[in-house]
Amino acid sequence: MERNDLIENTILKIRQLPDTKIKEIHDFAEFLLMKIDDQILQQGIQELVSNSKAFSFLNEEEDLYSVNDLKERYK
Repeated sequence: MERNDLIENTILKIRQLPDTKIKEIHDFAEFLLMKIDDQILQQGIQELVSNSKAFSFLNEEEDLYSVNDLKERYK
């Protein structure tokens, strides 16, 4: 089913619902939009951090520990 067909079909079904259920659908749509906004924001922050040079000095540090220093390995 195409996007426009899904939207029209959903609107027809929403029109048949009582007012309380319409409010629930509205709240759920708001929740989904907030979730998408949060994902976009989180991806933007991750991109900024990964491109940041703030901790680049750590690349020059020698490794103090190796895998051989582990007492126990977690799977």
